[in-house]
Amino acid sequence: MTTTSESIPTVGDPSDHAVVHFPYAPLPNEGGGGGEVEEDEEAPIPSRGGRSIKPLISLTLSLAALMLLALGLVLTGNNGRGAVPALPEYYDGSDDVVTSRGVSEGVSEKSVQKLIGEGKPYGWTKEMLTWQRTAFHFQPEKNWMNDPNGPLFYKGWYHFFYQYNPDSAVWGNITWGHAVSHDLIRWLHLPIAMVPDQWYDINGVWTGSATFLPNGSIVMLYTGSTHHHVQVQNLAFPADPSDPLLIQWTKFAGNPVLLPPSGIGPKDFRDPTTAWLSQDGTWRLAVGSKVGTTGVSLVYKTYDFLSYELIEGVLHAVPETGMWECVDFYPVALTGKTGLDTSASGPGVKHVMKVSLDDDRRDYYAIGKYDLENNTWTPDHAEVDVGIGIRYDYGKFYASKSFYDQNKERRVLWGWIGESDSERADTAKGWASLQGIPRVVYYDEKTGTNLIQWPVDEVETMRTTSKQFENMKLEAGSVTPLDVGTATQLDIIAEFEMPKEVLEEMLLGGAAEVYNCSTSGGAAQRGVMGPFGLLVLADQNLSEQLAVYFYIGKGEDGRLHTFFCQDELKSSKANDLVKGVFGSIVPVISGESLSMRILVDHSIVESFAQGGRTCITSRVYPTEAIYSAARVFLFNNATTTSVTATSITVWQMNSASIHSLNFYVLGFWLLVTVLSF
Repeated sequence: MTTTSESIPTVGDPSDHAVVHFPYAPLPNEGGGGGEVEEDEEAPIPSRGGRSIKPLISLTLSLAALMLLALGLVLTGNNGRGAVPALPEYYDGSDDVVTSRGVSEGVSEKSVQKLIGEGKPYGWTKEMLTWQRTAFHFQPEKNWMNDPNGPLFYKGWYHFFYQYNPDSAVWGNITWGHAVSHDLIRWLHLPIAMVPDQWYDINGVWTGSATFLPNGSIVMLYTGSTHHHVQVQNLAFPADPSDPLLIQWTKFAGNPVLLPPSGIGPKDFRDPTTAWLSQDGTWRLAVGSKVGTTGVSLVYKTYDFLSYELIEGVLHAVPETGMWECVDFYPVALTGKTGLDTSASGPGVKHVMKVSLDDDRRDYYAIGKYDLENNTWTPDHAEVDVGIGIRYDYGKFYASKSFYDQNKERRVLWGWIGESDSERADTAKGWASLQGIPRVVYYDEKTGTNLIQWPVDEVETMRTTSKQFENMKLEAGSVTPLDVGTATQLDIIAEFEMPKEVLEEMLLGGAAEVYNCSTSGGAAQRGVMGPFGLLVLADQNLSEQLAVYFYIGKGEDGRLHTFFCQDELKSSKANDLVKGVFGSIVPVISGESLSMRILVDHSIVESFAQGGRTCITSRVYPTEAIYSAARVFLFNNATTTSVTATSITVWQMNSASIHSLNFYVLGFWLLVTVLSF
């Protein structure tokens, strides 16, 4: 769908828009005249006597077109995305490397090369690099991926759009990749949805969000980087709303619809949220920005998504937090696990504000009260305000985006999991970045301050065989192997108990300590009550291991605190990696046992403590603990206290079907779809 404009206006000068010719198709109901979306238009409703065949016809035509395209690509020996680089048998990292990407263009740092430093690159082998590719996490067939964009459920399909570089395994030339699924786990890659081909997005089709209108139609707002690297907000629509796969997209001829307002820098205005419908009949949406070093979220209102008014003031601001990227704003019910539509409000509802901090590349959230009349959101607890308090995930997790899944009445969270290795290695293997397993998010009634995040139930369909272990006593200083077979694709649930008398003794007479996962010595630092947990992706000699563990200590406030940590320091013998110890305090309610869930999928490990109150994600690049050499161990590195692993279940995980554009795959999907009607 690449197009060009015949002339390029100056951003901010509306008079220039008249001389720009946009070759995109007219919007639905415009007739080519620039009209508005019809508010009264309703989606066709099938009669009781049968089902409408219009969606089937549209889907059939879309799939048939894709099959013809795929057949042409097969016959020409091209997959439509360029040649996949051949992995070398041995890679010494001898080529030149750029140490920074994205910052000068106006987004957060997309390279970890500065953190790795200038040391001699590790000699990665083809076997090692091949092993790193995941089995049941979403990733493109090749090349670079970052932020999740505009996730939604439409006409029986989950749609996932994402920041994608179709040409390279490093950031740049950002387009919108697109994939669809019936279950959020098994995916079909579709053609690129949008490319940077207009003056208002020529330097990148950046992050955006989808909004459903009352009639079921979709509007997509996204940030474009203009020919002068100014960040503007643009509008796009499905070219054919009857197509369940949403193959073609139409950019609005009047783009951009929003320019940076007065007082906001040209590179400090990005990532529009999903809009919510207010009681006065207007739609509202937030855009991330900053004023000086204060992070802010601006709010606009609109009736038609074509013209907008900036509401006075800001939705929220926090000093010294810097630029706010990828703002997310949504309601949560105070009881139950049911998700809410983004426009929900009223009694029994609170609102979550989440921001991605450009300065430290971490995702923070807080729960609070939304005052629609005054256009303000106030956190329930100022000490854990957004940007300074609780994080979605204490490991590798950024630029997250949630959406309301009306199919299953839940709120689902996506998060970008970047790489911790060098760009040299990424270029050699031909791809970079993953998406975390989608998580269901809901309010934690027990704490009142946390969200619960838990992998979507669909990931459990990947489980195959399992092994169970019960009441395993772990003496202080012990390491115990678990015979689970192949240990590179696992789902582990474990529960632990600490002797009550030890807890009481520590509470009454134990010495206070200041403990922090990140500044501690990791799993090697011993205390009276920890660390204890599991070692995953470990080799037989424990020369490589990722430790996932609890640590209990007495704080200076005289209370016992439980920490949930993940130690990457010994996860690989390679030197050209960013490795650390991550984690935080996890609230433990009286009567609860200590529980963790760990998803292991080759080079990614996602861990969830206490049912999902605290989460940690790591990228792991072992050199020896790969394939059949990977092992799982229980460990207790406390100085004197024994711990009991009361229950451990380890499932082997199957590989998900994540297909690229392929003639045979599309033919099969077309057959199944036709038969389903």
